[in-house]
Amino acid sequence: MQNGDMVKKLTIYIDEKDRFHHRPVYEVLLGILHRNGIAGASVFRGVSGYGADMVLHSSKMLDLSTNLPLKIEAVDTEEKIDAVLPEICETVEKGLVEISDTVVIRCDASREATP
Repeated sequence: MQNGDMVKKLTIYIDEKDRFHHRPVYEVLLGILHRNGIAGASVFRGVSGYGADMVLHSSKMLDLSTNLPLKIEAVDTEEKIDAVLPEICETVEKGLVEISDTVVIRCDASREATP
């Protein structure tokens, strides 16, 4: 990716406690993205939020077993994002998966992407 490139941003919203084959979903998703050479991905932990189930999750609640919202974002070409979608959708049993167009404004050109 270079500055000015039109790319895709994959955004996934899940809960911290979500599991896939007894592993945290966010770990499984990062593994899929990394294994497929996606240019970059990050996991963000929310302080509060709710999903389609309308259950509020908040770090303010006095709850020993927190279940905060997580957002995973990944950016790469349309072809590479499209290639990982089937496995991503299979892993995310509940949550939201979305793709949006985005423009690269700044990309560290001194680093070479590894396939």
